[in-house]
Amino acid sequence: MPAIIVIGGQWGDEGKGRVVDLIARKAHVVARYSGGNNAGHTVVNEFGESRLHLVPAGIFYPDKVCVIGNGVIIDPKVLLEEIDDLQSRGVTVEKLHISSRCQIIMPWHLMIDRLDEELRGKGAIGTTARGVGPCFADKVFRAGIRMADLIDPEAFRERLSFLLPYKNAVLEKLYGAEPLSFEEVFSTYSEYAAKIAPSVTETAELVQDALERGETVLLEGAQGTLLDLDAGTYEFVTSSTPSSMAAGAGVGIGIGPTQISKVVAVYKAYQTRVGNGPMPTELVGEEGDTLRERGHEYGATTGRPRRCGWFDAVASRYTARLNGLTGMVMTRLDVLDQYPSIKVCTAYRLDGKVTKTFPSNIRALLRVEPVYEELPGWQKETKQVRAFEDLPPQAKAYVQRIQELVGCPIDMVSVGPEREQAIIINPII
Repeated sequence: MPAIIVIGGQWGDEGKGRVVDLIARKAHVVARYSGGNNAGHTVVNEFGESRLHLVPAGIFYPDKVCVIGNGVIIDPKVLLEEIDDLQSRGVTVEKLHISSRCQIIMPWHLMIDRLDEELRGKGAIGTTARGVGPCFADKVFRAGIRMADLIDPEAFRERLSFLLPYKNAVLEKLYGAEPLSFEEVFSTYSEYAAKIAPSVTETAELVQDALERGETVLLEGAQGTLLDLDAGTYEFVTSSTPSSMAAGAGVGIGIGPTQISKVVAVYKAYQTRVGNGPMPTELVGEEGDTLRERGHEYGATTGRPRRCGWFDAVASRYTARLNGLTGMVMTRLDVLDQYPSIKVCTAYRLDGKVTKTFPSNIRALLRVEPVYEELPGWQKETKQVRAFEDLPPQAKAYVQRIQELVGCPIDMVSVGPEREQAIIINPII
């Protein structure tokens, strides 16, 4: 069976991890294809609550092959801490495979990320300060260190000898920071490499072989399409290449587009965003605070409070069309259980005119006013519902209206963080 992609349809934090954790039971291979540890997937299952930043969400099934693909950048320290945490709770990582082509986050990336945000001042992007942007920049600039270099001591020494003097010059002359010690960096990262090396392989071949055998490969994206470097709200976007869209999955894992059969995007029943940048439906003050607390909307990676607002159907239809979706998943419907009425943004008013087009110009997007449609709430708990027909009529109407506005069928509705708190309408696998 060809590959299935699960991506985020908003600004990230949509609940992709919980969705992958649920549907991975029917997959053979679960592969993460983009991003870095600036993304966090929260999963609640028999192992408790887990926050994954690099390891695919299929790791909780011992029979699944899990892959960190070439499109992911890795902070070795974070990866090893994540593996240690999983193992301490009884999760096996024997079938975790890491691409030899992954780029490595080095100490200077972390420093530059933080120092550059300070230099930007009011123009700061609001990064997670995990070194992800500078690492991707070095990848494009052809000044990166790959996993294959890291686990080869001679290659690593040679590469570090070339790059560190250059990076130290940048740190000292541009940022006024202290230089890094070659021996300290080499020694620390060599220790990381020795622990990671047994899991490193040519993962593209592994995935290709699985597809040739007719196995199901589940491709797990990071962040969301509205944070995509090309399609998102530039410059307030992620630096990930390949993209935060479905089109980047093949590049990030090493397969062709003809090997992909389904593209499913995850959307919250409302809207959230972390960091700076435009968000037309953002609720400020008490309304936003209430929605944040009801949804426990704090970043899995940084702990920062998320900005919250009503569902934006304009932005969602934009991302659905960009990704050529075959289906949607709606998460967090239960967070809206207490509202007597719920708003949905169906259009924007821009300079006196109504439009259903998502602007590419950030200045225009900052000026838009949401045009809302108000729907009745259900004010009944939905956490225990497992069949669509058992939802309150108003909740069913809300789901169906979102489906109409986005122009894509909803395959699953999540009504809680735990694995089984889901309403399956159309099986994804």
